[in-house]
Amino acid sequence: MIMDHREKNLKKRSYCDDFFKYGFTSIVAVGIEKPQCIICNKVLSAESMKPNKLKRHFDTKHPSFAGKDIQYFKNKADGVKKSRLDTGGKYHKQNLAAVEASYLVALRIARAKKPHTIAEDLLLPAVKDIVRVMIGAEFVTKLSAISLSNDTVSRRIGDMSADIIDQVIQEIKSAPLGIFSIQLDESTDVANCSHLLVYVRYIHDGNFKDEFLFCKPLETTTTARDVFDTIGSFLEKHKISWEKVCGVCTDGAPAMLGCRSGFQRLVLNESPKAIGTHCMIHRQILATKTLPQELQEVMKSVISAVNFVKASALNSRLFSKLCNELEASANVLLFHTEVRWLSRGKVLKRVFDLRNELKTFFNQKAKPQFEALFSDENELQKIAYLVDIFAILSELNLSLQGPNATCLDLSEKIRSFQMKLQLWQQKLDENKIYMLPNLSAFFEENNIELDKRIKTISSVKEHLQMLADEISLYFPNVPDTPFALARCPFTVKIEDVPENAQEEFIDLITSDAAKNDFSSMSVNKFWIKYLQSYPVLSEIVLCLLLPFPTTYLCETGFSSLLVIKSKYRSSLVAEDDLRCALAKTAPRISDLVRKKQPQCSH
Repeated sequence: MIMDHREKNLKKRSYCDDFFKYGFTSIVAVGIEKPQCIICNKVLSAESMKPNKLKRHFDTKHPSFAGKDIQYFKNKADGVKKSRLDTGGKYHKQNLAAVEASYLVALRIARAKKPHTIAEDLLLPAVKDIVRVMIGAEFVTKLSAISLSNDTVSRRIGDMSADIIDQVIQEIKSAPLGIFSIQLDESTDVANCSHLLVYVRYIHDGNFKDEFLFCKPLETTTTARDVFDTIGSFLEKHKISWEKVCGVCTDGAPAMLGCRSGFQRLVLNESPKAIGTHCMIHRQILATKTLPQELQEVMKSVISAVNFVKASALNSRLFSKLCNELEASANVLLFHTEVRWLSRGKVLKRVFDLRNELKTFFNQKAKPQFEALFSDENELQKIAYLVDIFAILSELNLSLQGPNATCLDLSEKIRSFQMKLQLWQQKLDENKIYMLPNLSAFFEENNIELDKRIKTISSVKEHLQMLADEISLYFPNVPDTPFALARCPFTVKIEDVPENAQEEFIDLITSDAAKNDFSSMSVNKFWIKYLQSYPVLSEIVLCLLLPFPTTYLCETGFSSLLVIKSKYRSSLVAEDDLRCALAKTAPRISDLVRKKQPQCSH
């Protein structure tokens, strides 16, 4: 009875317009009308719906508003009513827009590989300044609803990362044939923590899709078993079988390629049909590292000369000043790194371009051993050749890089380079060196005698033969028939096709529609399109085309990891940021926003 009497009294206490002068409007909650302060938005109890209690709140909390007229409070009351959490109202929509905006900003931060604090420290203040100047100060307050704190940005990136991997897993599971290939590599970050980075390739939307899969830390050792267990636990978590792996591409480390306990052997034990490949870029670099003794000596001398100049700040400044005085094409030398062997090509090119300036500099510094290097025509001829051959090898290396490549594409480029080496050797027998522009120009500019030219050409032929032998060793002949079937099935003999696919093969080569499509479509898209029509034949080809030929994506991924996890963010768990930065799959932000409870900025 007491409760009923109390509720009755509460319902009798109703709001009247006189309360505006105390800065109050009303709000209905659970059927009970309560007073709400227009200034601080605080909702008082229903018992406070009395003039003396409302006046006490106004006088103690907001004395600075005592001089405002009633119309001022009525106008503010309209804004308060519009801003209430009405799921069908304008404020709700504005809050959803604020949440969506915070996701979009977080995604840009991740893709730009920037610290999460940049949103609150720089982006939001900058946007407010722009809006204030370009649109008007009254619109700046709307931006305060966008939550961009460090923690919020981190959560947003985590949400988007989870959404991306969910999409990728579903695409892998629903891919035609259900097979996929992976490339992986292991490296350390700025905090000396070891990370395993994995990319996946599968069939999606009528083509191959290369996608970031994960980046996991290797807590202790980095053996083949550790790598295998890390990938295995990920596949098990997402209910994907090892048997669906049709290709694995790694670098040439023993832990990866060991014939008994290497990672690829462990994968083959689980998926016998999987194709293991050694990164073609790594193989190409290993194959081209060999130099004849006399070229090695010249290379060492050049590097020593560069180090002498670059090791001293004074020498660097003096050399730069000398180059400026002589109006040289450049005024600094370049360093190289052993890890990037082909970076020596840029060093050699700069040295060769500044050979006269270097000769003068070393004469002034009384360094006869270096001065002789840039005075001797025989040595300069060798440097000119090294510049040319490193430029050729760098061009080959760059052609092997890039996404969406297949073993078919890169094997053709390697084969083309092998044929060029044979051609160049034949031309050198005729004393033709058009393929070496710097050496050819040096011969002409300095009127090098024929016998000296022949001696240099002999050294060049020796090196080209060494290159040809090393490349043949690292790139044994690829079986012609399977790749010929992929490259141009209409020229393959029926007896060269596996028996279980011969009937489909006959149907294919007699189809005019297939011939027209093959001439207008990429190899990948063609075989995916005809997967349903010729399933056995297409599966044979696609299992050859799906494996990655290089670990290029992992290498670029580690470059991004080093940017994200810098010395200023060394404790960051970078997988979510890395996925948002590198993934081709876009997060479904609209779905994520709908799941969020809108909250006002505080």
